[in-house]
Amino acid sequence: MAELTESQAFLVLNALPNIGPINLTRLLAAHGHDPRAVLAADRRTLERTKGVGPVISETIAGWSEAFDLAKEERRLAQAGAKFVTQADVGYPALLHEIHDPPIGLYQKGNYSFDRPAIAIVGSRKTTLYGQKVARQLAADLTRAGFCIVSGLARGIDTFAHEGALDAGGVTVAVLGTGIDIIYPPENMDLYRRVVAGGALVSEFPFGRRADRQSFAMRNRIVAGMCAGVIVVESDVAGGSMITARFAGEEGRLLFAVPGRIDQATSAGCHQLIRDGAMLVTSVDDILAEFSYLDGLQPAPIPAKPEAGPEALAGPPMTASEAKILGSFAGGALLGVDELAELTALPAPEVSAALMMLELQRRVVKRTDGRYEAL
Repeated sequence: MAELTESQAFLVLNALPNIGPINLTRLLAAHGHDPRAVLAADRRTLERTKGVGPVISETIAGWSEAFDLAKEERRLAQAGAKFVTQADVGYPALLHEIHDPPIGLYQKGNYSFDRPAIAIVGSRKTTLYGQKVARQLAADLTRAGFCIVSGLARGIDTFAHEGALDAGGVTVAVLGTGIDIIYPPENMDLYRRVVAGGALVSEFPFGRRADRQSFAMRNRIVAGMCAGVIVVESDVAGGSMITARFAGEEGRLLFAVPGRIDQATSAGCHQLIRDGAMLVTSVDDILAEFSYLDGLQPAPIPAKPEAGPEALAGPPMTASEAKILGSFAGGALLGVDELAELTALPAPEVSAALMMLELQRRVVKRTDGRYEAL
């Protein structure tokens, strides 16, 4: 077999099972950060490294039986992707600082990781409020010059990526699968948009399916490559709380958006705020924190042309529609009968007005039959 290049050796080590990022980091440190030296070492030498026993040393020694390098390189070429190693210029700079960095990342998309990054994460089960906040914060931070990082999952992740793309900026999706697996499948179009307007990255080889461990590993990368993490909605046991924990452990800025006290989707955010996370009410709260970090505040991206007043005003409302819409102040969730009582309008008139407000995208009907303002 021909001698491996450094990049090929990194690719092999990254794909071998049962080793783990921490052991890989130790092995590289013990062998002058040369992956070829690790693969060439005998088992006794490998086992001198803390955490490395017979199972790991045997896996490394017999790597050609455990991993088909030529097949993986063909897959990279067919996917239009690349493998970025710790030694490459394109490796996200902040990832070098965490205690168990991936030794390489599969990347699809041409983003060069040259902007400060901030993560927006949250629950897969979102409210309209959470969706709106995630999209707006992503758009505002994008216009301020940040790259938005999230996990391409359902819910808050999706709206964070969309907010960044709609604002004309870049976004990075960190996957808990191989980059050839689109999960969830309904995000196929978003997957393509992220590749075109940023990058998809994963430390996992082609074909790796999602599991509990892979999502936790993904979350450490999300936190590790960013200067800060914003949690928009999360219950106390949500995956976003794992990302928040990684952010705290790695010294990243941690932000949380408050929500309704009677909704489980905000319980995790409220816990984070009690524990010291910075409360976010607008993008200004985030930018104020970054302004203290010399050199981190990025240059804003060019603004899109403003739409004319006629494009922003929306259709005019009747007096009844305005009265009903005003009843939703403060995030109220109201049904037809409740609105009829609050506004002193007949129920049929309330129903007709709600239908018009839905068409105007000012309110939306929930699955429980009540309405919520957008």
